[in-house]
Amino acid sequence: MSYKSESIATAIGRMNRQYFLPAIQREFVWKPEQIVQLFDSIMRGYPISSFLFWELKPENRDKWQVYKFLENARHGGTHNELANTAGFPNLALVLDGQQRLTSLMIGLRGAYETKKKYKRWDNPDAWSVQRLHLDLMAESRLDDEGVETGLYYKFEFMDAEPEPDAEHYWFRVGRILDFDERTKFEAFLDERDDELTARGLTRSERKIFERNLKQLYQAVHVDEVIAYYTETDQDYDRVLDIFVRANEGGTKLSKSDLLLSMVISSWDGVNARQEIFNLVDRLNTQMPRRNDFDKDFIMKSCLVLTDLPVAYKVQNFNNANLTTIRQNWSNIKQAVERGVGLANSFHIDRDNLTSANALIPVIYYLFKNPGVTLRGSSPFEVRNADSIRRWLIMALLNGVFGGTSDNMLRDIRATLQTMPDAGTDFPISAINSTIKKARRSADFDDSALDDILALTYGQQQTFLALSLLYDDASWGTLQFHQDHLFARSMFKPEELSRLNRIDWDSSKDRIGNLCLLLAHENTGKQDLPIDEWLASRDPGFLRRHLIPDDKALWRFDRFPDFLRAREELIRGRFKTLFAPPTVPASD
Repeated sequence: MSYKSESIATAIGRMNRQYFLPAIQREFVWKPEQIVQLFDSIMRGYPISSFLFWELKPENRDKWQVYKFLENARHGGTHNELANTAGFPNLALVLDGQQRLTSLMIGLRGAYETKKKYKRWDNPDAWSVQRLHLDLMAESRLDDEGVETGLYYKFEFMDAEPEPDAEHYWFRVGRILDFDERTKFEAFLDERDDELTARGLTRSERKIFERNLKQLYQAVHVDEVIAYYTETDQDYDRVLDIFVRANEGGTKLSKSDLLLSMVISSWDGVNARQEIFNLVDRLNTQMPRRNDFDKDFIMKSCLVLTDLPVAYKVQNFNNANLTTIRQNWSNIKQAVERGVGLANSFHIDRDNLTSANALIPVIYYLFKNPGVTLRGSSPFEVRNADSIRRWLIMALLNGVFGGTSDNMLRDIRATLQTMPDAGTDFPISAINSTIKKARRSADFDDSALDDILALTYGQQQTFLALSLLYDDASWGTLQFHQDHLFARSMFKPEELSRLNRIDWDSSKDRIGNLCLLLAHENTGKQDLPIDEWLASRDPGFLRRHLIPDDKALWRFDRFPDFLRAREELIRGRFKTLFAPPTVPASD
């Protein structure tokens, strides 16, 4: 079958009525700026690549789960809704082009809900529902040589349509769909021309307005921008192969998307997509602390726990392997939940878990010990919970699972496979020996302590290390700020020159000069001199933040002495934290 084409307005009218998404599609991942770029390209007449549809015959309509296109997206991810296709006899599923078509739907019919900076995810006031607008008064932008570069048209997501003024006339892009007849559009243009004339705009300014609006109308209603090919073969294996090949370009399928598509196609009678998404939602919203896992983590755990090849390769996704995952799914879910719950009990959550893969060896151990939770008070539970806590924290602080960690997971799994039977202690020494072979370390010793004290502001492990200084905190439920004790503004070159201490600048970001403060504490502190600020705190606050008792060290001219004193307190805190438990060696 040859390619066909249609206008954007026609395609929008068919989405969620004739055009739907197959279960093998990934979720929508584009950001607002990508949507803006797409609309800019369309307005400029640039090609936006072709689309690939799969036409389902009526007798096969109910064999496959299909999903609706999103109209409203949310920062951080939005799940597509399962579609009810009753009454829609002619279905076409989109194999290639979901991101672009969803972007068109959001820009023309829907909205994008974005999170405001520095506000918590679970704060309703942190979210702003924004719709796409075009400034019809904005002159198309050219570079110094008159060449189109970057964004040519002024599109922007906004939470409200501003009133027109002398320089701007923001037009909600979706309103262009109201003009399903040319006469309606021409009448609107005439009304706006009269309005702009009454406001005193010049002829050239009105021409800019008219040109931009006409171009938008042309791009949406007239130009046949959507060029598509329709696959009619009903063989699912063929369609899956087409899908994988079609998605090798553009925004590539993630590893989990490919595995998920295979799982969905093979889990007969089970909504695998919903099972996996439900588990992700449970981990992130229903555990003791707030987490931020995704389906990549779940699918990687599936491979490791069922002793399948760790690397994502299509040839490993055969029917036998997928059947193994399906048969073990219930136990996989339980092990993952127990592992995440255990980590949460260590005060590790989305704010300080620097590598989700570090949890997988712990989950594998729990998978092989289905009756173990390590949340009780027996010697075995206390001993192993403490061992895992110390190992996990050091693995995170030392970046054991940084970069490509497939080989690390494979080798640690091989070590865990040598455990003689269920009820065996977590083999921390054997695991650390395996890690050392890869020239990494999860040991706690003086060298590791020195590395912790060398952590600086902004590093991935710094928040984790700082969080360990406190007996308990509501990580993931309260907003903590990583803050300098001696404020950065104090380390001005002229001040350091006056004190002949230029070298202090390299030490201001060390962990010894950092602490975690609640938002209101940080706001109240601002750039006050540290001696003034600390003098206003109660003794419990000073103990909590490991502040040296000697007030003479709180002066800026004693900064190196303060840093040394506080680093010693931090060193002592970590030695206490990692001290072996006083529990008998065996039950």
